Amino acid sequence: MNLIGKNAKKAALEKVNTKVKNKILKRYAFLLDKEKNSIIAENTKDIKFALQKGLKKNLIDRLAINHKKLDNIKTSINKIIKLKNPIDNTLEKWSRPNGLKIKRVSIPIGVIGVIYESRPNVTSDVASLCFKSGNAVILKGGSEAINTNKILAKLFRKALKENKVNENFIQFVDSKNRKMVDYMLSRMKDYIHVIIPRGGKNLVKRVQEFSAIPIIGHLEGLCHTFVDKDAELKMAIDIIYNAKLRNTSICGATETILLHEKIVKKFCNPILKRLEESGCKIYGDHFLCKHYNGKISAAKEKDWSTEYLAPTVSVKTVKNHEEAIKHINKYGTMHTDSIITKNKKTAKKFLKNVKSSIAMHNTSTQFADGGEFGFGGEVGISTNILPPRGPVGLGQLISYKYEIVSNGQTRK
Repeated sequence: MNLIGKNAKKAALEKVNTKVKNKILKRYAFLLDKEKNSIIAENTKDIKFALQKGLKKNLIDRLAINHKKLDNIKTSINKIIKLKNPIDNTLEKWSRPNGLKIKRVSIPIGVIGVIYESRPNVTSDVASLCFKSGNAVILKGGSEAINTNKILAKLFRKALKENKVNENFIQFVDSKNRKMVDYMLSRMKDYIHVIIPRGGKNLVKRVQEFSAIPIIGHLEGLCHTFVDKDAELKMAIDIIYNAKLRNTSICGATETILLHEKIVKKFCNPILKRLEESGCKIYGDHFLCKHYNGKISAAKEKDWSTEYLAPTVSVKTVKNHEEAIKHINKYGTMHTDSIITKNKKTAKKFLKNVKSSIAMHNTSTQFADGGEFGFGGEVGISTNILPPRGPVGLGQLISYKYEIVSNGQTRK
């Protein structure tokens, strides 16, 4: 592990121009296509192991790679190729009365450690984003996807080698031993500058508890959609259906619906009926239980702080947008929260006062994604107060330095 750290640190010092970076990424996309049968064969080994281990169906679905998923991976790489190089850009510049000319210039972070589960596409996405932004990356995927992750990382290293660039920009920890994760977190702060965890709550919690290295990430995605009294019914039905049920297992799925008390009688049945008809279980407060005609269970206090990651939703009545904001700031996880309203003044108050890293108006929370933001992909979503916040894509995997020029100035 120390050798991996040393190799990554050495690679991160090397400068690679944009033209060469894009050439390597193009070659990587080509190799993924050329070796697709080999990738699927390795993935089959992982699926067989996962079935023997008794992994849940939704985890096996995340793990599985097919021709369509490989096409999506290549599409993501091609998007990253088209993005502007985020390194060595002047972010701002100014002159001082003391004669100093100051520039703030973007630089890579250095070495990034990524610990993740299930989804093998994380290997290619993260490797591509880190490399394009000038960072070296150490990848530690879950044991359930080791064969798939290994071949995806190997092909990236091959693309680097063919273009005479240090292969150690991308390194994969080829071990199922969990102690490797503990070692990364506690003993590699001299080599790794930041850790990004991607996976379930248990993984992220463990990383947060044990890491001696700064972390970019989030523990839970407890997202809300608030339907204001000035909402348009059809829009509310469509947005909430998408926000909850398009994909229930992602961190951007709405887990709690807040309804303004003035529209409950008119809105709750059409909105919730559509969810129920699609197999969604509904927990509601006392007022909703009285007015909803379908199947509803009484919500408990714990429901307001539960990330279901399943076709289950909690629904609460609020007096006004101020109470909705208060509820979100109390129970939310600063991930993604949305308001549905035609009232621009109310929407502005909501957007400015929820503490979320992503605040939305008339938009499905499922758009909480780096690819949807035009970042070419993401290494994760950050709910930290310190930047970066929200989707962490190419432009967020950077730091900066100050470059100062003067004409022989000395300080009085």
